[in-house]
Amino acid sequence: RVSWGTLVLFGIGISLGSALLSTKAAMWLATQLVTTLGLAAMGVFAVFAILAAFLIVVHLGFASATAVASSMIPIMIAVLKSLNIPGLNMIDITMLLQFVVSFGFILPVNSPQGILAFATETFTAKDCMKVGIPITIIGYILLLVFAQTYWRFLGIL
Repeated sequence: RVSWGTLVLFGIGISLGSALLSTKAAMWLATQLVTTLGLAAMGVFAVFAILAAFLIVVHLGFASATAVASSMIPIMIAVLKSLNIPGLNMIDITMLLQFVVSFGFILPVNSPQGILAFATETFTAKDCMKVGIPITIIGYILLLVFAQTYWRFLGIL
């Protein structure tokens, strides 16, 4: 049995990312993000922390990490390209933001494995949120700790 809904969601996510790039919508959205959040006046760590939090919130509306990555990473790259912050390495920050894309813990529909597990009807969406919100917060904090320690030691941030 094939879960066509899941396959369609992957296809839509990839198509959305391609459309954002080809229509220059990613650049427009990036400009809006930089202006609205005031990213140009911030340091590298603050930009990383804000973009990571933004991706976590946006992920609530997507059904898979593939969909989030294919639609949001082009926007993140455009945001980073538009910033003139000393020490900002666009490739490194983009790779680190990919970790955040996998933070699909809050809702069952945030990941294919969550959708499949939820289909067993052994837990509710509320149960998933009770576990997912603390895990997401802990993951975000650990990400920031690694950014300030280990990744700084490696020269990534």
